[in-house]
Amino acid sequence: MSLTDKAIEQIRELIRTGALPPGSKLPPEPELALQLGLSRNLAREAVKALSVARVLEVRRGDGTYVTSLAPSLLFEGLGGAVELLQSDPGALLDLMEVRRLLEPAATALAATRISNAQLREIEGHLYAMRDAQDDVEQLNAHDAAFHRAVVAASGNESLLTLLEGVSGRTLPARIWQGRVDSLAASRTLAEHEAIFTALSHRDPALSQAAALLHVSSTERWLREHLRSAEATQGQRQP
Repeated sequence: MSLTDKAIEQIRELIRTGALPPGSKLPPEPELALQLGLSRNLAREAVKALSVARVLEVRRGDGTYVTSLAPSLLFEGLGGAVELLQSDPGALLDLMEVRRLLEPAATALAATRISNAQLREIEGHLYAMRDAQDDVEQLNAHDAAFHRAVVAASGNESLLTLLEGVSGRTLPARIWQGRVDSLAASRTLAEHEAIFTALSHRDPALSQAAALLHVSSTERWLREHLRSAEATQGQRQP
């Protein structure tokens, strides 16, 4: 572990123990360095790194504060990392596996907590999907909004942020599916209707099964088309 990493860990420990709770202001740099037994350069580098990670917020002319430490802040970099992975077919399939593991469980949880207002919101996205069957990009945009609303109904912000980072970035794959598979829209609608019906009955087991069927169907399609594309590319090579 480098000296900078050790300095970062020392500040993290102050936050973990509650010595620096969310929203609190850090001591001025000279005082912080003295308190932690660091040089001012090391303290500055540690603060800079934790600012990039959204753990700290530097306010010019005011000082440095601990952020809210909300999952949406701390997991903010996940989506960008996932986007970089999508150029690798193997990594894209790994992401689909992660979605298959998490989203059905989140949907089951939503079934036990969903409110009538949240059900109406999800139903609204479903109606919008029906109206957008001939517009692949619009259909997929409403598809993403449908899933976000379902996971949001779980009441688990960490789970929502994680799935936003993974599922939200697989949108190009779903658009691709709609463009090359004329039956994709009708299948997608039927699968989403099954999820909504299960949520309407507030049945966690049925909701989980419906979500698993939908995600597995998308993953299976993606595997088949990646395999077909790879075979086609192999045939073209001399």
